Amino acid sequence: MNKPRLQKLYDDEIRPQLMKSLGLKNIMQVPKLKKIVLNVGVKEAVDDSKALQAVIDGISKIAGQKPVKTLAKKSIAGFKIREGMPLGVKVTLRKDRMYDFFDKFINLALPTVRDFQGLNPRLDGRGNYNIGIKEWIIFPEIEFGAYDKVYGLNITIHTDANSDDQALELLKKFKMPFSKK
Repeated sequence: MNKPRLQKLYDDEIRPQLMKSLGLKNIMQVPKLKKIVLNVGVKEAVDDSKALQAVIDGISKIAGQKPVKTLAKKSIAGFKIREGMPLGVKVTLRKDRMYDFFDKFINLALPTVRDFQGLNPRLDGRGNYNIGIKEWIIFPEIEFGAYDKVYGLNITIHTDANSDDQALELLKKFKMPFSKK
């Protein structure tokens, strides 16, 4: 089986470049992508269970694997939420699926965002990067008008970098479109 395009790029070009630019002595110290988590909250799921099924179908198309339902941790009477009630879906991508999704995200989906100025280059302090997408229709698998409602999506890119600077350098080498602040 062939390696995904971005994984081959990482192994052949990015890893040696990062080792040199970060001044690392061992190839195993070079930061790499660990996983990508896609998460969608569905507030309509409180009243309508079909809304959750539509999101499951959409995320399955985007990610290429079936998501799991996320459940409410505690009851909140004001929002009509009971403990254990499904409120969203998430999927964790690793290895080949992670690289395939990442390639599709930065090369196909992000360029279709209207008035795109680049992503904020701020990380979470642990070498991970969060991106909030307002409309999931930027992905080529989602047909416009196929769903009753357009959902937002949170994408978390987990790296094993020791610092935000190393993680940012890794993402820049993958040609992640950061804004020039």
